[in-house]
Amino acid sequence: MEFNASEHPHKRYNPLKGEWILVSPHRMKRPWDGQTESVFNDMGPEFDPTNPLCPGVVRSSGILTPDYKSTYVFTNDFPAMLEDTPSPPQSDDPLFKIEGVKGTCRVMCFYPKSNVTIALMSIHDIVTVISSWIQQLEELGKTYPWVQIFENKGAIMGCSNHHPHCQIWACSFLPNEPRIKDIHQKEYLEKYGRPMLMDYVDRELKAKIRIVTENQHWVVLVPFWAIWPYETMILPKRHVKRMNEITEHEKTTLASVMKILTIKYDNMFKTSFPYSMGWHGAPTGPNCESSDHWVFHGIYLPPLLRSATVKKFISGFELLAQCQRDLTAEQAAERLRSQSDIHYLQ
Repeated sequence: MEFNASEHPHKRYNPLKGEWILVSPHRMKRPWDGQTESVFNDMGPEFDPTNPLCPGVVRSSGILTPDYKSTYVFTNDFPAMLEDTPSPPQSDDPLFKIEGVKGTCRVMCFYPKSNVTIALMSIHDIVTVISSWIQQLEELGKTYPWVQIFENKGAIMGCSNHHPHCQIWACSFLPNEPRIKDIHQKEYLEKYGRPMLMDYVDRELKAKIRIVTENQHWVVLVPFWAIWPYETMILPKRHVKRMNEITEHEKTTLASVMKILTIKYDNMFKTSFPYSMGWHGAPTGPNCESSDHWVFHGIYLPPLLRSATVKKFISGFELLAQCQRDLTAEQAAERLRSQSDIHYLQ
């Protein structure tokens, strides 16, 4: 019997994180009798007088949300980190280490209307979002070594407010995910003399089998080592280390692939596709070191697996041993690629 990656179990290596993932494509044949989720297709009204992210509505803090016309950024009323906070006493105990943290958490509204998403916004409005991200990165990056821009979309991802928005957390330390990526990208550059993700993009552009969409400057693909069923990455075709290095033209083409990707997501199961997404680039701050090993990239992590109501769970073997997926990255890319670039609602 010859090995077939679309039928036989195997494991794949993620060089960005130094981890393996178990792939079990034969399990796609099993029936599903587990938990399903309710489908929310109603985008709701343009304006909700009870939604604190809408223009002119008072937030729980008593602060009035202004009558904004494009993007709007404010400090989270319930931040996970504070800019001015005391540090704990230093501990030399190897079993009970503790360190102080400082940071700030902001919320950014994409658009004044509540019934839109990135998939339904114009390219111009998405470019405005990207420009606001860059402005926040440059401002917070002067002080903090890590600025994490991320969006949680959909109640299934724990998002309690459907108004189009994201969060921006800036912290005084390098968090686990970028810290691990920093180590492995640096090791790759030292060994091979090229940024890991630039080599990876070149190989994927030649292979074609995991690409979802691409244009002059960007490629969207399902990574070879993807964990989530329809996980994707957005990667540049030239070496970009941070988001603020992209040109005005590259902002427009980035907005285009973001819109196409999210339309394809929505068209997959005819629903407003939930996900967590975010951007990773070279660390910032006043003491940032050489970052030639870094390549700026976006990550989309959607939970849906078989339909708009069946999601993947990270549990059991995956929590205790190693992550696992059924659908192969190549199959996921083919399904996404085959979706129309025109939104099903339009």
